[in-house]
Amino acid sequence: MKHSVLLDTSFFIRFLNSEDELHSNARGYFKYFLENEITLKVSTISIAEYCVVGQLQDLPLRNVQILPFNLKDAERTGEFAKIIFSENHMSSEKLSPRAIIPNDSKLFTQADIDETITHLVTSDSRSKSTLSLLKRRTNPKF
Repeated sequence: MKHSVLLDTSFFIRFLNSEDELHSNARGYFKYFLENEITLKVSTISIAEYCVVGQLQDLPLRNVQILPFNLKDAERTGEFAKIIFSENHMSSEKLSPRAIIPNDSKLFTQADIDETITHLVTSDSRSKSTLSLLKRRTNPKF
């Protein structure tokens, strides 16, 4: 089975901004993935985040598969978010009347459910911290 990587918003921000200190790293990874026939995927969640400050046409979508966020993802995200909130010691009062689920939880879910995804590519240190919380109680498959 061919494997793939899920690219998050921070990857595209660095990849598309030649002034960013991690721009050359992002370009190098992008080139490596393409040359080694590693499928690049982006979530509709990351696209939405990017479009807050950028434009859809800026993204290199001809080289990337778009991964929609669907019902199965939503259900699993609830499970992941519950773990993350618990590990963060968030009280039920803070989660009421409804919990605002961080997008990282949604990306973790998509990477976990898609059997081809072996890595989530990010430069976001908060995402790494959140993943560490999740891994205390479950073992995502990426």
